[in-house]
Amino acid sequence: MLSKAKLKYIRSLEMKKNRRAEQAFVAEGPKVVGDMLPHFPCRLLVATDEWHALHPMALADEKVIVTPDELTRASFLKTPQEVLAVFALRPEDDESDACSILAHELCLALDDVQDPGNLGTIIRLADWFGIHHIFCSPATADAFNPKVVQATMGALARVQIHYTPLVPLLDELKSREVPIYGTFLDGEDLYEKSLAPHGLIIMGNEGNGISSEVAEYVNERLFIPNYPLGVETSESLNVATATAIICAEFRRRMRG
Repeated sequence: MLSKAKLKYIRSLEMKKNRRAEQAFVAEGPKVVGDMLPHFPCRLLVATDEWHALHPMALADEKVIVTPDELTRASFLKTPQEVLAVFALRPEDDESDACSILAHELCLALDDVQDPGNLGTIIRLADWFGIHHIFCSPATADAFNPKVVQATMGALARVQIHYTPLVPLLDELKSREVPIYGTFLDGEDLYEKSLAPHGLIIMGNEGNGISSEVAEYVNERLFIPNYPLGVETSESLNVATATAIICAEFRRRMRG
């Protein structure tokens, strides 16, 4: 049975300030929880008898068996899915580690991406394209918001999220001559430009794009052309859609 105190604790983690104070977040459903269990310490596992019978060896500091009705009261989903877990956040890497990573890997940076759905989709895309690190400005949506966690479909288990002011990081990368990519209307055609197998791809805010402070550090300006050229089309692409196109092209080059 789920106590009132446990229920209150779970529900409190919907708020960012409480997630930060507790250094914890909530994940739900067999797929998401199953992917998270090997990668994050599990503080509390709340599951139905049916789920627990199939996963008796799942490790958690505390396990509570509940009825479907009890799970519904705790869940952030419209249709709860057998299991809910509270996980501890991983400690974030420092900036020096970030510079070392970026000298050898292709990574993403998000400059104030606000929509939880976009952020969750981008994290899932990063996982699909083998990008293991995303560097987020402090104003970017919280990756451990319950809506974002569910949208990632377990990708948070394999993609590390780093919240850090972007300008100091970019300043260090510039001094190390790391490629810094960004999309602009006056950039070079993505499909004709040379692309490195490592560096940082910056994606901007949904309404304003890449901020002027961050744009100063972009040394590789990209443009995603519409088709056919010269024909009037939509004004812009959704940031998650643009991320998918860019990452796909980088990885296509690496296969060639």
